Amino acid sequence: MKGVWILKILLLILSMSLFVFAESLIQPLEPVKNIDLQKAKLGKLLFFDPILSQDETINCASCHRSEYGWADNKTVSVGVYNRKGIINSPTVVNAVYNFKQFWNGRADTLQEQAKGPIHTAFEMDMDNKTLEERLNKSSLYPEYFKAVYKKEKIVFNDIIDAIAEYEKTLTTKDSKFDLFLKGKETLTYEEERGYRVFRTYGCITCHNGKNIGGNSFQKIGIVISYDDCYGDRYEITKREFDKCVYKVPSLRNISKTAPYFHDGSAKTLQDAIKVMAYHNLGFKPRQDDVESLEAFLKTFDADLREER
Repeated sequence: MKGVWILKILLLILSMSLFVFAESLIQPLEPVKNIDLQKAKLGKLLFFDPILSQDETINCASCHRSEYGWADNKTVSVGVYNRKGIINSPTVVNAVYNFKQFWNGRADTLQEQAKGPIHTAFEMDMDNKTLEERLNKSSLYPEYFKAVYKKEKIVFNDIIDAIAEYEKTLTTKDSKFDLFLKGKETLTYEEERGYRVFRTYGCITCHNGKNIGGNSFQKIGIVISYDDCYGDRYEITKREFDKCVYKVPSLRNISKTAPYFHDGSAKTLQDAIKVMAYHNLGFKPRQDDVESLEAFLKTFDADLREER
């Protein structure tokens, strides 16, 4: 118990210091540069085409749905032949700003990430050769790929490259909070109070940077252990230290991407706030703080940028 209280005191000191410097810890999003629009348009066709899946029923958008913030409203997504996944689907919006991809960060790039669902048995369950054969025989794709990649045959790596280029376009415009940081918008009393709670609780310790997350790995259950950890960094590194460690999710458009966490156990944003406070701070937050935090988190909502 003594160790827990020492940790709580250290967290309090850290959160108070971060309160002072919070303005510099979160930066507005800047548009992604050097997008090849021809590639991106091809990638968009592929992203929405079930030809990528073995039974031709599933596409990338099946698990990354625009009406749910380009995530999924299910605890786990459903793949080919109605096979259920094993982990909650994160949003693909603003993924280009993440330092790693997937909950456990096993992919370094969008290209590596795009390969995962195509090969996974409970998602698309496809192999490279079959996919290449399908696209080369299609009435649509050979000419598109030839125009973009200047090759006579479609190859797997070009398929992945095009999808990743499209995903680079899935970024958000300025949110209300971005405009606030730029001095072009003011927060309501409730939003401003939520911002203070966000800093005081130390949420900003992990949720910072351009994507307000997505730039570090952190443990869920720092103070009070979290029982249901799977698909974590430990499965990659086999280090005890990495048990229950995940890539910190972005908070941009967070109000649209329920359910939350790797296990989809938090059904609402308020549930997620309470879970994080309990397991990572060691207390049950006041309801008025939860409501203020929710109001503040919604200031990160924004529509997609127009394709350039």
